[in-house]
Amino acid sequence: MSIDKDTNVQEVLGQVLGPLSDNERLKKESNFLRGTIEQDLQDNITGGFTADNFQLIRFHGMYQQDDRDIRAERTKQKLEPLHNVMLRARMPGGIITPKQWLAIDQFATEHTLYGSIRLTTRQTFQFHGVLKPNIKLMHQTLNQIGIDSIATAGDVNRNVLCTSNPVESELHQEAYEWAKKISEHLLPKTRAYAEIWLDGEKVETTDEEPILGSTYLPRKFKTTVVIPPHNDIDVHANDLNFVAIANEGKLIGFNVLVGGGLAMTHGDTSTYPRRADDFGFIPLEKTLDIAAAVVTTQRDWGNRSNRKNAKTKYTLDRIGIDVFKAEVEKRAGIQFEASRPYEFTTRGDRIGWAEGIDGKFHLALFIENGRLLDYPDKPLKSGVAEIAKIHKGDFRMTANQNLIIAGVPKSQKAKIDKLARQYGLIDDTVSEQRKNSMACVAFPTCPLAMAEAERFLPDFVTQVESIQKKHGLGEDESIILRVTGCPNGCGRAMLAEVGLVGKAPGRYNLHLGGNVAGTRVPKMYKENITDKQILEELDQLIGRWVKERHEGEGFGDFTIRTGIIAEVTVSKRDFHA
Repeated sequence: MSIDKDTNVQEVLGQVLGPLSDNERLKKESNFLRGTIEQDLQDNITGGFTADNFQLIRFHGMYQQDDRDIRAERTKQKLEPLHNVMLRARMPGGIITPKQWLAIDQFATEHTLYGSIRLTTRQTFQFHGVLKPNIKLMHQTLNQIGIDSIATAGDVNRNVLCTSNPVESELHQEAYEWAKKISEHLLPKTRAYAEIWLDGEKVETTDEEPILGSTYLPRKFKTTVVIPPHNDIDVHANDLNFVAIANEGKLIGFNVLVGGGLAMTHGDTSTYPRRADDFGFIPLEKTLDIAAAVVTTQRDWGNRSNRKNAKTKYTLDRIGIDVFKAEVEKRAGIQFEASRPYEFTTRGDRIGWAEGIDGKFHLALFIENGRLLDYPDKPLKSGVAEIAKIHKGDFRMTANQNLIIAGVPKSQKAKIDKLARQYGLIDDTVSEQRKNSMACVAFPTCPLAMAEAERFLPDFVTQVESIQKKHGLGEDESIILRVTGCPNGCGRAMLAEVGLVGKAPGRYNLHLGGNVAGTRVPKMYKENITDKQILEELDQLIGRWVKERHEGEGFGDFTIRTGIIAEVTVSKRDFHA
């Protein structure tokens, strides 16, 4: 339902959307996210969390999981699944010090089932496979080095992303500082995290959540700060985006983009991926006011009955963009100015060495699928630890699952390069196609996975490379390729030129028509097909692209121009048409 500016929005919201979802009861009864988590921690009968706590731990940055590869065998042995948690850290802008890195490396080695560190599309790291007896130790270890996992999951504003741009150091530093300020401003104020995990003193207090509210947001909320022309954080995957506008290298304000999001549900045409809308320009001093205004408007107007339609993108389409924007202006006490011109021309990360304007060097390492582990021929995790022992700058995790060794003085460059090559962190044979391919975790740990993604991608890319070579595609050319094990969007397949979305074991929906800049949603081309069938389709399509493309025309643009797939302009109207 869309309404105009003169309509009484509260009357519209009062119309029947249905009863509140059970998650709303859960949040209301949680005593500001405490629940009975502490009691559950003392329960040694099960390795998992029970009842509401299964959901509540998400607000503390954790998901309960189990190893699905061994689930059936444990059932045969009359054992419960091997319950454990995945933790996602809160790292606004993805910057971490070498000292912090060594601490998380040690914890992953000593206290997780898999021993790995996973760099994620949310520009942070995840621990996978932490058993219940080690959970409190994990939080206390992170706290000791200045890291937490508050609000990295659940119905809150999650880890704030920021363009990973160590080259333009002064502009990036300004943008990064705003990412941190936004993160802190929108954090939950409850003391639950400190009380439960850090043994914080329990004081008699009335918790208040002036921005998030006592029942928090209707659904998850994602925020970014991006520096054009590099769309390395995929703005259209996020609810709220601050596009940096600079003058002579100095940040002067932001264009504000609202309502992006990629998740959908198979078979439910009321769900769809959506681009964000440009609301206009704001000066720097109004940044936090606008952030709070967008969040509180979504808090009050979002759908709390149907969680599948609860995100900001659906609120915009139901209420109307102009009405939502007017309410944000009213709450923030500012009128948006006309958007300042900007353009996105690139995505991904520029792998290899680059020199910054400050004379320091930066090494962007390609980490396939973001998985840092010691493989037999590539001890990647040990390699990063060895670099951390001597590095004087910082590390920057990217939203594309890679890692930047930033701020390297010229005197140290050769030594770090040698270490990176010794441990397999630099591999000159990695193709552009592999660098521009990405997958979510999926099996064996993600409970939502319907098909493989992380374990599927490497071999699949090899086969795509063979097709490209067969048709004479240049080694410096590639297609933005992404795979997700389910339709929830973690691998951002719905902003790829070729997006595979898991439907069942060994089967995917094939989407085509995104673009290099990440400003267009792809559309489903073939449904529920095997990887062999996908490769057959890509063989034919890539062959056509190489022969028929215009000069400099990307694969996604080609599929739109030639009518292979229809363009998605308005998602609500076009995506399922």
